[in-house]
Amino acid sequence: MKSDESFSDQLERWLRSDASKTLGTLSDVFAEKSFAVMILLMMFVPAIPLPTGAITYLFEVITLVLTTQMVLGRRVLWLPDRWRHHELGTMTTGKAIPFVVRRVRWFERHSRPRWARLFEQRWFLRLLGLVLTAFALAAIIAPPFSGLDTFPAVGAVLVALAIVLEDFLILLIGIAIGTGGVVLILTIGVALVRVVRHLV
Repeated sequence: MKSDESFSDQLERWLRSDASKTLGTLSDVFAEKSFAVMILLMMFVPAIPLPTGAITYLFEVITLVLTTQMVLGRRVLWLPDRWRHHELGTMTTGKAIPFVVRRVRWFERHSRPRWARLFEQRWFLRLLGLVLTAFALAAIIAPPFSGLDTFPAVGAVLVALAIVLEDFLILLIGIAIGTGGVVLILTIGVALVRVVRHLV
């Protein structure tokens, strides 16, 4: 990765390159930041407050695979060969990722490195892996078609973006939104259980 090139420019350059558009080549481009980049892209779809169907569950499961590796302290991203070599569709490379690039550029204009050295510490990244795991699990268990998975997904996107941009302020915002989403999902879940018990 070029130090003088922004994350959004690197992502756009990868899109315009002749390289095959797979998760494998994407992780190769971003090297040590590949965990955060992949989680950002995977959780961006669940973070959109629109009906996205069952595809969000696939992205959330992939995110769990990634966050588990973060917690274990892996430095190199591992993906099953089937996922690593699977070509991303034109919908993803032609619309979804360019949409992400535009949103990321907004954050880049307003962001700056804050407590950047923390993001270089292995123990801190493992801790963030736990946070991201909790947000991904919350998004998975959220009631279908309720839209409640949006909040932990947004939290995960912002935490991943904070890792990429090394901005502690964005990290705090992401943790606040994601944690609020987790609490909301658990609160509604407990209320639903009580209603069902009352009915039976």
